[in-house]
Amino acid sequence: MTVRDEFMQHTYSRIRDAVSSNDKNAAPPSTLPQPSQLGRARASLPRSDDDRATVEHLLGDIAPALNGQNRSGRYWGFVTGAVLPVAEVADNMVSAFDQNVQVHLPHQTIATEVEDAALKMLLDILRLGTAEEWAGRTFTTGATASNILGLACGREGVLTHRLSTAGFKEKTASELGILSACMRAGVREIRVLTSMGHSSLSKAASIVGLGSATVHELPHSVDEPWRLDLDAVQRELQREGVACIIALSAGEVNTGRSATRGLEDMRRLRQLADQYGAWIHVDGAFGIFARALPDTDEFSRLHQTAAGLELADSITVDGHKLLNVPYDCGLFYTRQVSVLTSVCQNPNAAYLSSSASDGIQSPLNVGLENSRRFRALPAYAVLISEGREGLAHMFARMVRLARGIAAVVRDSPDYLLLPDNQGDEHGAELGDTHICVLFRAKEDSLNDVLVEAINATGAWYVSSTKWKGQKAVRVAVANWRINVTEDQELVGRSLASIAQEHKTSRSHV
Repeated sequence: MTVRDEFMQHTYSRIRDAVSSNDKNAAPPSTLPQPSQLGRARASLPRSDDDRATVEHLLGDIAPALNGQNRSGRYWGFVTGAVLPVAEVADNMVSAFDQNVQVHLPHQTIATEVEDAALKMLLDILRLGTAEEWAGRTFTTGATASNILGLACGREGVLTHRLSTAGFKEKTASELGILSACMRAGVREIRVLTSMGHSSLSKAASIVGLGSATVHELPHSVDEPWRLDLDAVQRELQREGVACIIALSAGEVNTGRSATRGLEDMRRLRQLADQYGAWIHVDGAFGIFARALPDTDEFSRLHQTAAGLELADSITVDGHKLLNVPYDCGLFYTRQVSVLTSVCQNPNAAYLSSSASDGIQSPLNVGLENSRRFRALPAYAVLISEGREGLAHMFARMVRLARGIAAVVRDSPDYLLLPDNQGDEHGAELGDTHICVLFRAKEDSLNDVLVEAINATGAWYVSSTKWKGQKAVRVAVANWRINVTEDQELVGRSLASIAQEHKTSRSHV
């Protein structure tokens, strides 16, 4: 063994010790570092030494000041997965082999074929259709990059359709530019129609030249603002001189609810889009994984609301959420590969071309990046090792814990489960709950400090949000390390204790 190999072996063992949470005799890892650990890390910056001293600095000073996202199964503040062990192994292979997966070179590396295999496998697991039906497919850095591709393809699709109708059949929007294409096509505005779209949608609209102000919210009602008003969509599509991209959230980031109620809604949207030349993009970053849940009555409502997403023109998926692979990993699918290559093609770069005839596109011609990390390998490893059954079981545990936490909140005298119309008149049915749980304290003074009180325990971590103008707590369960029974019981004890302590403190004022 060389000195370098010995160094790498020793160092990786130290890293595993630093991140491990498998000691059953030890207290569960905290979701957040202690202030003293953050202070020590800050005081240590910057520091330059030889390799071994640097490793001591990284593991002794920096590692303790990182949050517990990948160490604790109770880090629920963001829709953030952890990293499955097999994905971690694959990710270390990615760094060790340092592939730049940009050009399909089948006689030189298997990397692009592995990437394409992973994309096809996820299509099958999510039951979206065949690889031939989703010929445009690629890995991205995450949902934001995938949404950028979705709106870029939507922009290309709707303008090219209008250009063709206006007699410019040989021209595309990417060739002409937005301004020239709109002028020739008689389009004065492109609108993005959505309901409680993720903030990255507005960012994507700005980046692709549409402008964030073109994102129009069309909520179904005050009580169900995540649902898209299909009648309002039809009115927008009928506007003279306006081209539209319909952007559906599956699901909405606070409640986890979907913009459509299922297949009937999607069929109507598909008919409208075909009639008026619109593009349907689905931001399915985490909600689309409901399609991979077990086929049982327990998850029938989620299967119902996720039905029909296969009718879209393009879809965003995030691997580093429910799939539990390392950051960064997103996926993008579109039916129209010609639109995707029109947006992303690298013209006049002969040295980047490939002569393969196996149908695999060079990634740099179907994505944003020319320089790309082999981020597909951890996803491939998870898909191979877990399979449909293993992933369904993992997703089911996430949903069961989310519903267990929702039940704890619902049954508590001190807290209110949101949205207000959860379940039936007795609040007994939680079938619409996927992985997100939204709630608030009934007493405003407790609600004002509730997120801070929960996170101060160090036992579980949540994020703060707002619902109908009031502060709220958002729990997002997306971590493979969860223990449904233990975690639900901990949340129940913790919430009861926080409420009791608050009442006691107020009585002493």
